[in-house]
Amino acid sequence: MSPYPNTSARVRPASVVNEAIRDLWQRSGGLLSPEDETEYQRLLVEWAAAAGTSVRPAA
Repeated sequence: MSPYPNTSARVRPASVVNEAIRDLWQRSGGLLSPEDETEYQRLLVEWAAAAGTSVRPAA
């Protein structure tokens, strides 16, 4: 799965994506599995697109 959102798809509002991120963290109990980490990274990119910002990995 590509970490980049599908640009032809409709972008969800940042608030909706933020809620999905919060839900993921709550479901995981604060410890992300490798699959959850992949989903989290995808959600961060989607949130950045919706918020009009960029997300860069920490150096």
